[in-house]
Amino acid sequence: MSLDDEDLIRRVVEDGDQRAYAQLVRRYQSQLRFSLRQLCDGDQALADDMAQEAFIKAYKALPAFRGDARFSTWLYRIAYNLVMSYKRKNAPDVDQDAVDRAQANESVEEALQLGMARDLNSAMGELSDVQRQAVHLCMQRGFSHEEAASIMKLPLGTVKSHVNRARAKLQTLLQAWREEVVSG
Repeated sequence: MSLDDEDLIRRVVEDGDQRAYAQLVRRYQSQLRFSLRQLCDGDQALADDMAQEAFIKAYKALPAFRGDARFSTWLYRIAYNLVMSYKRKNAPDVDQDAVDRAQANESVEEALQLGMARDLNSAMGELSDVQRQAVHLCMQRGFSHEEAASIMKLPLGTVKSHVNRARAKLQTLLQAWREEVVSG
């Protein structure tokens, strides 16, 4: 029988049950690593490092977990803060050669998909950092606006505004693709 997060957390905090924490890690590691890969611009190694660091930090802070939010939201906030801290310390690198090589080797259909993905990434790059983060959390990861506000430590209305402004900006920036899909 699988225990819920609350029971597992209680076992870790009260009994020092490391197997219970291992079960929490197994439960959330794939989702967290996927989310972090998105936040780390596709860098799987960095995402894995950040996930490991987030789980360690969460383990150490677990006695302070109040249960105001779901464990997954709390864990994601820890990971999100780690990535944002890392990004502040390190300038992002774009491997344009890899993009060019991939484009040269793709079929026409794949090139169109790659072009659409590149344009979407480019459009996402036009958003402010906070808009991009809000879109990632709400539209890509499926967090509610309330959960995103908790993760980002922003008021709910501010997160909603960032998502709406980002959506409008993306629609404008990607209008050519929209017209091609409709006419194509």
